[in-house]
Amino acid sequence: MAAIWSDQKKYQCWLEVEIAVDEAWSKLGHIPAADVAKIKKNAKFDVKRIQEIEAVTHHDVIAFTRCVSESLGSERKWVHYGLTSTDVVDTAYGYQLKQVNQILRQDLADFKQIVAKKAVQYKETVMMGRTHGVHAEPTTFGLKLARWYSEINRDIERFEHAAAGVEAGKISGAVGTYANIDPFVEQYVCQKLGIRSQEISSQVLPRDLHAEYLAVLALIATSLEKFATEIRGLQKSETREVEEHFAKGQKGSSAMPHKRNPIGSENICGLARVVRGHMLTAYEDVTLWHERDISHSSAERIILPDTTILIDYMLQRFGRILDTLTVFPENMKRNMGRTFGLIYSGRVLLKLIDKGMTREAAYDLIQPKTAESWDKQVQFRPLLERDPKISSLLSKADLDDAFDYHWHLRHVDDIFQRLGLA
Repeated sequence: MAAIWSDQKKYQCWLEVEIAVDEAWSKLGHIPAADVAKIKKNAKFDVKRIQEIEAVTHHDVIAFTRCVSESLGSERKWVHYGLTSTDVVDTAYGYQLKQVNQILRQDLADFKQIVAKKAVQYKETVMMGRTHGVHAEPTTFGLKLARWYSEINRDIERFEHAAAGVEAGKISGAVGTYANIDPFVEQYVCQKLGIRSQEISSQVLPRDLHAEYLAVLALIATSLEKFATEIRGLQKSETREVEEHFAKGQKGSSAMPHKRNPIGSENICGLARVVRGHMLTAYEDVTLWHERDISHSSAERIILPDTTILIDYMLQRFGRILDTLTVFPENMKRNMGRTFGLIYSGRVLLKLIDKGMTREAAYDLIQPKTAESWDKQVQFRPLLERDPKISSLLSKADLDDAFDYHWHLRHVDDIFQRLGLA
């Protein structure tokens, strides 16, 4: 990924655009084929030489074209013919982003596969579902991961749409009117590079395309942050339902030898903040003066490489975290009992309604029992059994059924089938 954003690669993409432009002009009969052949054979650049020229010109594209021209003879006059700088820069950006997106697409597919594998592996691993951080009802660890799988699918759909937007070029001149160039040139170059031709542009591609792209990457980062935050929460000492792999020789604290911290997930959360910051910059870049200014350019030189490199890293890093995650099913099951059976209060409520009580009456009958169980730290079920009203309505079999966690999980297979997970 970093190589795609290197100066060497950037100028190579610029050169490919310039050569393709001359090929198009030749097909239109404007540039002799022999001159194009010489340009293709002899055109070269040197990054250090470009930097030397730019130190004088203070213009990177002029520095580039002059450097390339130094490697050519009389055919040099056709270099950059009919173009404005951004015809080259933006079209090359689209070409670079196409290559970047191929890597990110594979990263997303690999991560999705890991999530799917783990979801199926832990499909029936029962654990406590929590709302507001408080025990709610039983779920499974696999079902939690299946939600991640669904979210990644949405991330991929959004990514494909946004990627198509930025994999674009424009060769339409200084204000987008094709005043000094034939529209065929744009079509030819973009087709050769495997990117689309933007239907209308100013001197630059419209930056809402890039803002959308950065927003989608920020959503991917936020998904990873959400998943990582879940791991952090489940790795708390008082919970310890999962744990990041702790390598031999790894240290968790300079002061506390016992520490085994979820540093990988914490890293992901921190990097997600950086990516979202770059998204805001991309939004600021949308508004340019008239047909163009360069206020976006300096920002994009940071946010496009940095964001795509970060997403590449985050997907691979968190994929490894999840793939090597230690899961403690026995702790998950034990934690379910820490609230004395209160997690089955909803089932008891429905049982009483089924026996003829109104919802309000049943709720008001049960709630004091839940408070007593929690306040006194005693089991919930015996309190129900000792209540004359409840015991007259609910048999032992009724309560056995109400306090069976399997009831809550009976549709897990159906949910997995909806997602296409085995």
